[in-house]
Amino acid sequence: MNSILQHDLKNFEVILEKAKQQGIDFLNNLENIPTSSKNKVDTNRVLNEVGLGSEEALIEFNERLVPLLVSSPGPRYWGFVTGGSTPASIVGDWLSSIYDQNTQAVAAQGGNSALIEFETIHLLLQLLELPDTFMGGFVTGATMSNFTCLGVARQWFGKQLGKDFAKNGISETINILTAMPHSSSLKTLSMLGIGSQNYTVVKTSEGNREAIDIDDLETKIKELNGKPFILISSAGTVNTADFDDFKEISALKSKYNFWWHIDAAFGGFAAVSEKYKHYVEGWQGADSIAVDCHKWLNVPYESAFYLVKKEHINLQIETFQNSNAPYLGNPLENFNYLNVLPENSRRLRALPVWFSLVAYGKEGFCDIIEKSALLALHFGNELIEDSRFELLAPIRLNNVCFTLKGDENQDKVAQFLMRLNDTGKVFMTPTVYQNKKGIRASFVNWRTAEEDIKIVIEEMKNIISDLDL
Repeated sequence: MNSILQHDLKNFEVILEKAKQQGIDFLNNLENIPTSSKNKVDTNRVLNEVGLGSEEALIEFNERLVPLLVSSPGPRYWGFVTGGSTPASIVGDWLSSIYDQNTQAVAAQGGNSALIEFETIHLLLQLLELPDTFMGGFVTGATMSNFTCLGVARQWFGKQLGKDFAKNGISETINILTAMPHSSSLKTLSMLGIGSQNYTVVKTSEGNREAIDIDDLETKIKELNGKPFILISSAGTVNTADFDDFKEISALKSKYNFWWHIDAAFGGFAAVSEKYKHYVEGWQGADSIAVDCHKWLNVPYESAFYLVKKEHINLQIETFQNSNAPYLGNPLENFNYLNVLPENSRRLRALPVWFSLVAYGKEGFCDIIEKSALLALHFGNELIEDSRFELLAPIRLNNVCFTLKGDENQDKVAQFLMRLNDTGKVFMTPTVYQNKKGIRASFVNWRTAEEDIKIVIEEMKNIISDLDL
């Protein structure tokens, strides 16, 4: 064994203790760590001929690379719908690395960590009050969850025409209907060979909505003259957290032949709250659902899961099976995750979620969801009370979409946001809503409190005064 590796192994406990203490110091100081950074580093570092060892590497990491990192798990990081890691999820994440399982098969030999994933999906179905007619698994994020679901949808579409797209490639135009698809869904269409622009846009409902107009959807369906199609619907749009009417879509599904996919990256967790579960009423009728965990479930990146109806398992295996590995046996008789999703190698990504669900239960996550929504309303009310801001859309759940008041100030929105983010006290993202430049704040982090809103509002008032608006 290499002498430096030997030294690290001998001092493993000391090394991990130093890393642990550094992590604790970071998490205990999140409120004071900037939410943005302009620090740079020379990335042309020369690889050592002889390694430094873990302790010296940690020293260099602290000196050169830590200044690049921001408090994205902190209470005032309101961009990209970013959650922070709860204590239980960190425990699960660390243990995932320590146990280092390649979570794939349910077998008598070679490891059974897939059973942990089965149980975690079972717990998630209970949390979301979805039936066990769904089966699921873990992937890196919403993009790969959408990819998995829509990959099966693509195979379903081909089978409606007597084609096997997985084996022979796409030989027909695939009909996609959607109103407000997230960029990850469009990226998925690109990766699947369908084309990121090859979809038909359905109108959105009147009244400052981002939800599908059901009448226009049915009109578009009738124009297809009985041809099959894939519907991509939303449970929480990125700007305004709007939801499509799943009860109405369920009614259409009983009349027409289509694959119904729901992108529920963060909005699916509305199901946990009695106050907001009406938003997802009827979603159990979908063929597939994509949900992120590193958003509102507050576990570390990368974590998401897909749900696909069990009745489609043959289509799923046709789409993803590893057919060149005869030692794996019959994919229907010997379950292996590599036959039902994109990755052949995968860590025990379910474990942080398992720890979170077991540690905090439904009540704990209901509290996080409802507190986030309440904080979004509080922030929105503060904006309304200041005549220099205006909301671009109603606050339905946890996203606040706003701008500077007055059309004459549209060209100053970007400058205002840049100044605000540069304070390091908060991070929000730019957006465009109904042709107006705006700013989006997303409340999902379990640490965020009213005091954080007070801090941010004070910074916003100071900057807007400096800009003389």
